Amino acid sequence: MAKVQENSRQAFKYWLPIQTRWKDNDMYGHVNNVVYYSFFDTIINHFLITRCGLEPTQSKTIGLCVESKCNYYASLEYPEIVDVGLRVSKTGNSSVTYTVGIFKKKSTEAAAVGHFVHVFVDDSSRKPTAIPDPIRAGIRESLL
Repeated sequence: MAKVQENSRQAFKYWLPIQTRWKDNDMYGHVNNVVYYSFFDTIINHFLITRCGLEPTQSKTIGLCVESKCNYYASLEYPEIVDVGLRVSKTGNSSVTYTVGIFKKKSTEAAAVGHFVHVFVDDSSRKPTAIPDPIRAGIRESLL
């Protein structure tokens, strides 16, 4: 069996198409780097809400981003619709490390790959707490 390349479409398990917007382009004619982080936040929260039952305004446990980074390989520009893929690289007691791939339509290699770490905390105290069981189950069923 051939090894799946880390930055290929095959390496990602959950997908969300995202329309770039006119305001995403910067003066250089490509999507500005800060927008990629918005794509990360969008797919991760989409997954948590639709697949894990997270209710952001009602949950007693919330995920805070404690680390993120992005490697860029190709430019994106409006009016592209990009395919954003998600996988989990690591889970701990209170943390999840996600990898996010951003792909141009029909491209097999990522235009950008990001790393995003959530630490789950108590909404009131902001102290780390165990990943809620429904989220852990959703990750196990969909992303591992």
